[in-house]
Amino acid sequence: MKTRGMLTAGITLVLAVPVAAWGLMGRQDYDGLPASELDYAYQPWDIGDAVAAGLGGLALVPAGIAAAVLVRGARRGAMDRRWWGVLGPLVVVGLMAGVGWRILTAGVVGANIGAGLLLIFGTPVAGGLVLWALGRGVWLATRRHGDEGGTGGRRLGGLASGGV
Repeated sequence: MKTRGMLTAGITLVLAVPVAAWGLMGRQDYDGLPASELDYAYQPWDIGDAVAAGLGGLALVPAGIAAAVLVRGARRGAMDRRWWGVLGPLVVVGLMAGVGWRILTAGVVGANIGAGLLLIFGTPVAGGLVLWALGRGVWLATRRHGDEGGTGGRRLGGLASGGV
């Protein structure tokens, strides 16, 4: 990314998406029993549904503005479009984190099967997406702008990598 504005917008988008997903999804407790009789894999935060929904709605505003800034910056050349390969997976992980927290803190009768499935399958997927974004980000940051696969861009920390 070229400018601090693009970096700030990217960070804002990545941080606002999980808050929006968490707040707008709401509690996923079993209906028909009071909370004191439900079983929890993880205890939910003591935040009311209206407050959580308000926070989720408020988080949509900076997320939407950041997405618009990033799209506009990519169209105008202020941001290299290849950085979407970093931001996209991080936004998906944020969405998974917001929804996942609601699944992990759902009040159920008996075992929370969703929590177990989330931990078994969601954790490796999220880890893979974060590793992809990290690797892609390092790769983009260490390449000279405009080098599309030529050997001239093989530089790491100002030193030519040779054949590495």
